[in-house]
Amino acid sequence: MKQQSWSDQDFRLAHYRDRRGIGVDVIIELADGTVIGVEVKTSSTYRSEYFKGLRFLRDALGDRFRCGVVLGMAEHGYRLSDRLIGLPAAALWEIQP
Repeated sequence: MKQQSWSDQDFRLAHYRDRRGIGVDVIIELADGTVIGVEVKTSSTYRSEYFKGLRFLRDALGDRFRCGVVLGMAEHGYRLSDRLIGLPAAALWEIQP
């Protein structure tokens, strides 16, 4: 949330959780209306169930869904399927544009 004050990109933050327990920890909506979903896990592995909320969001938003990311404690990235990836949490400060 603090990045909103100094980021070059305009974006809104939200989260989602429904009665069935489907949820996404962080939803980032960019100025163009596209959405990035982020799940945060403490696990060092990527499990299919970690992507449940991101799959739901992707299917509900269609082309507006840019990508879904599970951030975890793994050492390497992982591609689950179309626009769904896993990344080490360290990627937030190690990857440079």
